[in-house]
Amino acid sequence: MKKIDILQAPYVKEMIETTSNLYRLGWDERNGGNISYLLKEEEITPFLDPEKVIRRISMIFDASRLAGCYFIVTGSGRYFKNVASEPAENLGIVRVAEDGKTLELLWGLENECLPTSELPSHFMSHIARLEVDPDNRIVMHCHASHLLAMSFTHELDERSFSRMLWQMCTECLVVFPEGISIIPWMVPGTNEIGEATAEKMKETRLVLWPQHGIYGSGKDMDEVFGLIETAEKAAEVYTYVKAQGPILQTITDENLWHLADAFGVTPKAGYLEEVHTKAGV
Repeated sequence: MKKIDILQAPYVKEMIETTSNLYRLGWDERNGGNISYLLKEEEITPFLDPEKVIRRISMIFDASRLAGCYFIVTGSGRYFKNVASEPAENLGIVRVAEDGKTLELLWGLENECLPTSELPSHFMSHIARLEVDPDNRIVMHCHASHLLAMSFTHELDERSFSRMLWQMCTECLVVFPEGISIIPWMVPGTNEIGEATAEKMKETRLVLWPQHGIYGSGKDMDEVFGLIETAEKAAEVYTYVKAQGPILQTITDENLWHLADAFGVTPKAGYLEEVHTKAGV
């Protein structure tokens, strides 16, 4: 049976649209940022023959727990601004080989391009999130400007940082009630930063890399993009508030408890003052 043009695949179109939007928003300058998208074999076969491996690519870590899994990923050193015009040079569809240490390239990554250098962080995060949510499919990294700036001006305490984001924009508690995790500054592209990120991904879908950027994960592209977008909007408001002067009023813990109750979400334990749940109802 004749295969359909891979550029018609919904996930390729999503990758093109999302990378274009990330570049447009200024969150992925030059070759910054990366995305990985877990695919099902039945999503691959109408477009590609899984038996036709173009080349094999070695990895610096053991991804045995993802053996046999398919991903579409962004390329290393590639610019998001070029994905729409040259998708086959900037994106690739790969399968994790049975040895867990090799990738089998099925499409894209032309001209000897490699998958994103942050692949260790991505795959480790996929493993961590799949343990929590078997429907998790997306890991996205970008340099969201105001979150990046906030990592210079706000204490890097997870409770305090999460509370501040919740207070800056009413929808934040509803969108990420588990809060945001933070790792120490680390060298990117290493197993070490991947391990640290994955450990945090067991608890939250957002992980801040101070003075670098943000990692987000979720079930689909809209969810993850919207997750990062919401946190970034709150950080932008925080930037304006800091510039305008002292805070005269804010969203109180009592307000946040009422909000959580109205939308059926559970705030991270210990992040809100319990006294308000008892006295505020």
